[in-house]
Amino acid sequence: MADFPTGDEPKPARRQFLGATAALAVGGSAAAAEPRAADGAPDLSPLRERGGDLNQQLRRKTLKVRVDRAKANYDEPIARHPTNGDEDRYPNKIGSDTRGLPHNTRGEVDLAAWGLLRQAIDTRQQADFERVPLGGTRKLVNPLGTLAVNLEGISPPQILIPPPPVLAGAERAAEAVEAYWQSLLRDVPFHAYQADTQHPLVLAAAREIDALRGYTGPRDANGRVTPPLLFRGTARYVDRSDRSGSTPRHVVPPGVLDGPYISQFLLRDIPYGPQFIAGQLRPQKPGSDFLADPAEWLANQDGKAATRRLEFDTQVRYLQSGRDLAEYVRGGAPGFWGALQLLSTARSSNPLVVGGFGAALNPRNPYLTLKTSASAAASWGTGYIQGLLTTATSRNIRANYWQKWFVQRTLRPEAFGGLVHQRLANGVSAYPLHADALGSEAIARSFAKFGTYLLSSAYPEGAPNHSSYPGGASSNAAVGATILKAFFDENHVIADPVQPDPSDPAKLIPYVGPPLTVGGELNKLATNLGTGRNWAGIHWRSDAASSLPQAEEVGIALLRDERFTFHEAFQGFRFTRFDGSVAEI
Repeated sequence: MADFPTGDEPKPARRQFLGATAALAVGGSAAAAEPRAADGAPDLSPLRERGGDLNQQLRRKTLKVRVDRAKANYDEPIARHPTNGDEDRYPNKIGSDTRGLPHNTRGEVDLAAWGLLRQAIDTRQQADFERVPLGGTRKLVNPLGTLAVNLEGISPPQILIPPPPVLAGAERAAEAVEAYWQSLLRDVPFHAYQADTQHPLVLAAAREIDALRGYTGPRDANGRVTPPLLFRGTARYVDRSDRSGSTPRHVVPPGVLDGPYISQFLLRDIPYGPQFIAGQLRPQKPGSDFLADPAEWLANQDGKAATRRLEFDTQVRYLQSGRDLAEYVRGGAPGFWGALQLLSTARSSNPLVVGGFGAALNPRNPYLTLKTSASAAASWGTGYIQGLLTTATSRNIRANYWQKWFVQRTLRPEAFGGLVHQRLANGVSAYPLHADALGSEAIARSFAKFGTYLLSSAYPEGAPNHSSYPGGASSNAAVGATILKAFFDENHVIADPVQPDPSDPAKLIPYVGPPLTVGGELNKLATNLGTGRNWAGIHWRSDAASSLPQAEEVGIALLRDERFTFHEAFQGFRFTRFDGSVAEI
């Protein structure tokens, strides 16, 4: 949530606001007025019903909570929204996301089309968005939806995130090198990322990434990037010592470095009453790579429909590679809905019944001490939490896409690959890319494999038509983790953890190592779903990392409003943020 007001926001019209709501509370509208008899005296007949007076109290309390929370959320200031400055820095907009608009043969946007898009962004009017000329058939993804009014929580402009890396900087170059290595390593199983690995590509990736001065991913106690740390997730917070909000602070969420790369939540069958959702997936065929051909790449930048389709293996298996993770997050996976089912379902010793983790509840849950009442879908039960997850997803996407459309407009990795190709293959020296990218071993290896310097994608359609920063799928994962950590015991140890069998990934074998906790595996799940899009070639590390604290603020704001609705005696929510600090609500 924003700590740094801009200083020029209008002061709330407190007297008018409270006056209007007070009038509403005492009968200033027909809907709120007390019932009257024909002679004008109060009609007490509803109060003679069983609990009638208490019903009126509930009615008034409902109004009071809604008004109080609306006022409290309104009083949160608008945040500063620093950008990386690339949009103003480059007149040809090579540092901005222009996909879906018409482009020339080098992939530079038609500036007249860009101008119409900027006009729509500035006015925020549907009619202006309808005038934006598209370069193909693919539409812009949901800019108008970000402007919907939230009836709970805060609004998107009240959330602060740091700006993305600059186009020509060392951090963006390091992210590009990492993305090219992920492209090259998509079909290498995660069990090859062990400390004693002899896999030549894994060793080469660790060696090059370790030397990158702009790399912000995990390092060991000696400051080294080792094979077990490659491509593990991070979070990108605002450094609160910088009042401008422009400086990022990079952290590794608790549990993300523990155990197998893939979270336990992605390896188990998901129980659903008498049925279940299998933990195995239909994997893409190895080598299913797209957008490394210049003509295919340019058509994609214009927003034309893909002409090639994915091919899939005939045998299902558990997630064992970056390509598997990219396919899992392509769309429609159970994600945190499935995580809730696993957490809330008891373990099973019956081989015919799929069980869950049987996780303990958060110690703050009031039903742990109530002797005669149980929770259900009205409050605290699984159905209630399901509803919160759904609401949190839509509210989170409003905040996330608002940054994409109305603040950052950052280029995607596939567009960056176009700049690399034009610079190295066609000698376009005007593209100011960092030497760490231009001299990269990963990019040279990619050229040897594909014959171009373009970044390959695991998806024929590439990225959706909105900008890269912050990551949308990652933020949905993060808000889901935030909600579930508020309802379950983060310290609960997951019994009998598993990992795919290296000799047969259609089977699971026991994982033996340090204990894996609910909180750590939820954090890992959030980063898995974010980095899955990185493995696909459509997002940067900073996209996924920045989305974690952004979505966390959405979840906290929603939980704060919910906290005031409960009738049960309740101390408030308490859980661990992605940076390891404790949230008290």
